[in-house]
Amino acid sequence: MLKKIITLCFAIIFFVNTNAQIISLQDIFEKGLYRPEFVSGFKSMADGKTYSLINDAKQLVKMNFADGKQKAVLCDFSNLEFEGKKLEIDDYTFNANETKLLLFTESENIYRRSILNKVFVYDIKAKTLDAINSKKVLHAAFSPDGNLVAYVLENNLFIYQVLTLNSKQITKDGKKNEIINGNCDWVYEEEFEFTKAYEWNTNGTEIAYYKFNETAVKEFTMQYYNNLYPQNYVFKYPKAGEDNSKVSIYTYNILSVANTKVDIGSENDIYIPRIKYNPFDNSLVVYKLNRLQNKLTMFRQKFGATETDLIYNEDNEKYIEINDNIIFLKNQNLFFYTSERSGYTHIWVHDINNDSDAPITKGNWEVTAINGVNEKTKTIYYTSTEQSATDRNIYKISYDGKIKKNITPELGTHVVEFSNGNEYFLDNYSKLNTPSQYTIRDNNGKIIRTLKTNESLAQKIQASNISKVQFLKIPNAVGDTLNAWIIKPQNINDGKKHPLLMFQYSGPGSQQVLNTFTRDFWWYQHLAQQGYIIACADGRGTGARGQDFKKCTYKQLGKLESDDQIAVANYFAKQSYVDKDRIGIWGWSYGGYMSSICICKGADVFKSAIAVAPVTNWRYYDNIYTERYMQKPQDNASGYDDNSPVNMVSKLKGNYLLIHGSADDNVHYQNSMEMVNALIKANKDFDSEVYPNKAHGISGGNTRYHLYKKLTKFVLEKL
Repeated sequence: MLKKIITLCFAIIFFVNTNAQIISLQDIFEKGLYRPEFVSGFKSMADGKTYSLINDAKQLVKMNFADGKQKAVLCDFSNLEFEGKKLEIDDYTFNANETKLLLFTESENIYRRSILNKVFVYDIKAKTLDAINSKKVLHAAFSPDGNLVAYVLENNLFIYQVLTLNSKQITKDGKKNEIINGNCDWVYEEEFEFTKAYEWNTNGTEIAYYKFNETAVKEFTMQYYNNLYPQNYVFKYPKAGEDNSKVSIYTYNILSVANTKVDIGSENDIYIPRIKYNPFDNSLVVYKLNRLQNKLTMFRQKFGATETDLIYNEDNEKYIEINDNIIFLKNQNLFFYTSERSGYTHIWVHDINNDSDAPITKGNWEVTAINGVNEKTKTIYYTSTEQSATDRNIYKISYDGKIKKNITPELGTHVVEFSNGNEYFLDNYSKLNTPSQYTIRDNNGKIIRTLKTNESLAQKIQASNISKVQFLKIPNAVGDTLNAWIIKPQNINDGKKHPLLMFQYSGPGSQQVLNTFTRDFWWYQHLAQQGYIIACADGRGTGARGQDFKKCTYKQLGKLESDDQIAVANYFAKQSYVDKDRIGIWGWSYGGYMSSICICKGADVFKSAIAVAPVTNWRYYDNIYTERYMQKPQDNASGYDDNSPVNMVSKLKGNYLLIHGSADDNVHYQNSMEMVNALIKANKDFDSEVYPNKAHGISGGNTRYHLYKKLTKFVLEKL
């Protein structure tokens, strides 16, 4: 009895001293006990001093940035009805003079970024409500004067007249899987990251819009398993080396009621990744990118003209990535943009009149975003890695680059959104072991007020048995130093060797090793409490370290990245606290591709691997992404085949878990099926899980909880 009492006392003392907090999968994924609070953003009003939001009472209110006080109730959505049906408002936008609203209801997601909605025009003063169409539509947007609303319905572009309550059809040739007007095809939406394929000019007299002719693009079919007979979903998906949509740009003149094709040359096998209107002269600017994506040109068409002229061009021996880091000025005929031409991504200015370029920022660090430009003070606000490749800080700099200030000096990751006029910004700030803190700051970086702190999560992290994430540097096999982080179990100093689970993504320009709160922090804590080490390293090909480090994987995706992950595993195998016979690796999407390569190519290093929604051969993936980094398979067959895990399965020795959603429109389930075929042909054992009707994110309902239970069970049993 005395022995039992002593044992119990020691147990109680241990519990108290360690402040034990057992982290369960149920608490993480089902109960949401570790779910952070967040601020999704704000909608700045035109004055730049106030913003709008829908409060808990479902009122649209105007708030002051400076003190957070409510200034006015703009409208009450709590009892808003249309034709006897109560409306639930999912989103809203103002017209330019903030007298009317577009209200978006009954949201229905299409692919990753497009959303179908029932859309209404609401007059704030008159309190009138009108539907722009009886059907759900895409991309509804006010004209600059607020008198018109453009939208896309069934692949055609329409204009709704607010005063007469009538719609006019601008295009009439739209047809599913053939012609698209004003909306993107699948591959543009995914890889160029936009969906609204039209733009109003600066005074609302013209609309420029995309026309996609996808007739020649081959179809891909997915099945949904909801009924007695599965439903086929057929869409156009251009795989590597295959035909693209033929894309052209048209303008529609509101006054002359005329559609005109914009002349940017006769070549068809090109991309048009952006169109923009220059507010200085109301001219249309059209980007043109060649199929290999290493030559970018910009053409200008002045309002009312039919001819175009070249205003910008840039070449790169490997590839050019398109982004929205470009701002045209209203008062000068120039634009600020980012380019890698110096070897690092920096801000440049292009003078359209003189056709000249000059750098604004310089150094062996990178600008990751242009956040805003204030033309009155001639100031540019931007996000950079100047502190370190793993930090993101906000700077402001003068047009001439001579006056610069870090306005968020705290180390960590700052993700910001500026108000109109750049007087205030919302700062989402986090660090390795600190969840997001949301503050409003002025344009000198002074914190005006705090919105959310996630203090309860921060307190849980302070619990003594929560393992802190730590940075470290790891050498690869060719002398590079890789950025990495590690989570060690609390009993790491017990003299025993512990199993290691490596996570990575590794895709071109990506980063997983950042001074920010790790997405799967709590799942990793769950594993650490059971004695597992978790680590992540960014190898060659990842971002924020210059063009040479990122683009060395060109034409051979998977080769150098997997070499580096194997080198990281070998580094850990030599550490006294790591069991070299129990090293595993996992990843999702590109990360699943990498873990699949590593378990084969590094068969003597890795005991287990998990691949979620992996690409298994780049021949199966879309052409914009794949050819940017690999060229066409017709021109680089060895690059595709030599680095495909499908062709490596004979080397597999360890445990392999393959997971995929059957309705993944991005990385098709076909990838996993080809991998399964190869594994069976090679007589290799493996585990697998399929999530019916789930897309690339494998979520919804109980899915994510089930998925992580599967992942955890595999790790505990096979690593």
